[in-house]
Amino acid sequence: MDLQAMMAQAQQLQTKMAEAQEAARAKTVEASVGGGMVTITITGGMEVRAIKIDKGLVNPADVGMLEDLIAAAVNQGIQKAQALMQKTVEEALGPLAGMMGGPGGLPGF
Repeated sequence: MDLQAMMAQAQQLQTKMAEAQEAARAKTVEASVGGGMVTITITGGMEVRAIKIDKGLVNPADVGMLEDLIAAAVNQGIQKAQALMQKTVEEALGPLAGMMGGPGGLPGF
């Protein structure tokens, strides 16, 4: 296989990977702990969409604000972790990181 064909195949693979990642971002999963007292909904793109806390755990008037604050904190933590991963990969791969994913480095990080 010549280099041009390999590059074309790599580009197709990268496109398919990006499409699969986008499809995963559109989907959600739900996790529940404490016998259903706390439930979280998160996307395949690692974004918290909803947190539900049983009103019996805290003052019912504070539940909505607490759910929003926790979701915001988790999302901020995920963003920081992704930035750390990106920086670490770019430092480890050096010039190769840009070649593998264009500006911004590897797709999905």
